[in-house]
Amino acid sequence: MIAFIEHGFHHENDAESRQNDAVETSDQGDPALWKEALKEIQGTVDYDSIFTGLAGKDFGGINRTKPVAVIRPAGSSDVAAVIRAVQTTPNLTVAARGNGHSINGQAMSDKGLVIDMRAMGDHPSLNVVVASSAEEDWSNSLSYADVSGGALWEEVLKRCVLGYGLAPRSWTDYLALTVGGTLSNAGVSGQAFRYGPQTSNVTELEVVTGNGETVICSEFVYPDLFFAVLGGLGQFGVITRARIPLQKAPDMVRWIRLVYAEFDDFTRDSEFLVSQSKENSFDYLEGFVFVNSDDPINGWPSVTLDPDQWFDSDYIPPGSGSVLYCLEVALHFQHHHHPTHVDSEVERLIQRLRFVKGLRFEVDLSYMEFLLRVKKAEQQATASGIWEAPHPWLNLFVSKRDIVDFNRTVFNKSLKGGIGGPMLVYPLLRSRWDSRTSVVIPEGEIFYLVALLRFTPPYPSGPPVVELVKENMKIIEHCTKKGYDFKLYLPHYETQEKWKQHFGSQWPRFAERKAKFDPMAILAPGQKIFSRTHKTRQLL
Repeated sequence: MIAFIEHGFHHENDAESRQNDAVETSDQGDPALWKEALKEIQGTVDYDSIFTGLAGKDFGGINRTKPVAVIRPAGSSDVAAVIRAVQTTPNLTVAARGNGHSINGQAMSDKGLVIDMRAMGDHPSLNVVVASSAEEDWSNSLSYADVSGGALWEEVLKRCVLGYGLAPRSWTDYLALTVGGTLSNAGVSGQAFRYGPQTSNVTELEVVTGNGETVICSEFVYPDLFFAVLGGLGQFGVITRARIPLQKAPDMVRWIRLVYAEFDDFTRDSEFLVSQSKENSFDYLEGFVFVNSDDPINGWPSVTLDPDQWFDSDYIPPGSGSVLYCLEVALHFQHHHHPTHVDSEVERLIQRLRFVKGLRFEVDLSYMEFLLRVKKAEQQATASGIWEAPHPWLNLFVSKRDIVDFNRTVFNKSLKGGIGGPMLVYPLLRSRWDSRTSVVIPEGEIFYLVALLRFTPPYPSGPPVVELVKENMKIIEHCTKKGYDFKLYLPHYETQEKWKQHFGSQWPRFAERKAKFDPMAILAPGQKIFSRTHKTRQLL
């Protein structure tokens, strides 16, 4: 067993002092000491510039850092050993990196250490326990998957559905994300209106805290850590394992898109559907804004679901605005369900909806194909080079109270020409989110996810990324100036004062959790919330 002796410490609260101390300084304590400690891990440590360079960038393509080393842990004991080694230094930090899909450098550690969690994400780390009968209602099911924090949701999907006919109930649109990464944020998609985010769909975690302790926690065992880590932005611990409840997976999905000319009709129908019981609504609901033109990227062609389908613009009502709206829904069904049964269920559910008649698109596909639908978009974007280009995305939660004005001033004015990618907007229910987690959301039962997912060609074919970041900042400033009740999702701020504003009344709880589970502020420095303290511990 390793013992620790604490030395004197100094804590810097000022954000700029933190940046000078934690980012610009080259003082990493005695490198021989922490490097020697890392030799004891079962995984690998790489100081090669090729690998550290890869860990110093992310999907956003906006930030670049220079980590000292990349650790590929063999298990949670290695993660704990890394954190304990870092405790011997006054300035070294640790970032847990999943699949590198963050936008603003949240999973980076400049002049620090990066733990490559994908090294723990291989299939042997995914253990499925199946009850004698998996219930349709997950709350009555004892089936679950124990999943490495570094496993991709895509791997979880394939293993559970193909191997057992079971599946988690809440997903993200893009599944090449790690389990630990999405649970550290929220994990939102078209199922969240019914089941809540992924943070509401996990029953147990194994976490390595900033104190270097490995803890198994749940709602009933160490609940303070359990709820802190969920949506905790990596600030309190590294998720090394998660227990995900499973339910019976459907065989097929009827995927439908309905076009709206008026935002009021779009929001009225979407809010109606998310407020209904399971028997009286769809299994998936999202929505997006698109340009009222034949622009192949931003306009009408982006709505159809099949190459053989055609968007007939003659159906668009005269006098429609510069943008239109699409309600996207899906209904699950099994192979044994007769097509006429599925058809009648769909007709029953959409008969009250006020979409533009004639602009309805639908297709049947397998459950796996539906959940992996973004994979095709990734492959196409990779082939064209857009996937590797910078992605200055902006994700917001906007209250129902303010979404109409947001539509009027942002979608219909600032973004009326499109953004070169999806502009998502759809309602969520506050009652499906657990207030004990670290996630903060707007007030009121209904609020909207707004995701501006720019896929812009690299400069000079497209505008410089700095200009797109400025556009995002203008939208945030507009929301603030107008007094909207909104929160950034996958947030990024440069100062602690901005983070305090983000968390609002929840800031004291967030800070208390940090002091308890990561008092040296070692973890997730890329979030720029807390300063790395000068406290150190000496390995004996």
